[in-house]
Amino acid sequence: MTIKVGDKIPSAKLKHMSADGMKELLTDELFAGKKVVLFAVPGAFTPTCSAKHLPGFVAQEQALKAKGVDLVACVSVNDAFVMGAWGKDQKVEDKVMLLADGNGDFTKELGLVMDGTGYGMGLRSQRYAMVVENGVVKKLNVEQPGAFEVSTADAVLQAL
Repeated sequence: MTIKVGDKIPSAKLKHMSADGMKELLTDELFAGKKVVLFAVPGAFTPTCSAKHLPGFVAQEQALKAKGVDLVACVSVNDAFVMGAWGKDQKVEDKVMLLADGNGDFTKELGLVMDGTGYGMGLRSQRYAMVVENGVVKKLNVEQPGAFEVSTADAVLQAL
């Protein structure tokens, strides 16, 4: 079953590569008492994700925070080392928290798995963006396969 507006974010463990090394984060703590924009990409270093999706949120981070967002985060079914390297490559700094869902457990809990086996990518996340307030989904925009319209930073800004 796919998560929907009004649902609570499921409890899960994600990884984040910080300056102090790999950290495990619990979604219950990550979303508690905050307004979070969470967007997902099918894969770090993939064309649309690297050329448009992540850069859009990096560029709009201040505008999102001006609308009351406490945290902008990106999740992908990649390991924390890949997400850390991607962040360095994209010059993300601390503008977007890059979260690794290495085994796809969080993505499965959300019901937003994409089957990329035909492309040699295995099971990945669908492309989406959501606004979460205190652990509850307030807005959810899931892209149609191959599209990049409703999950952009600009679309999220307009929805806030």
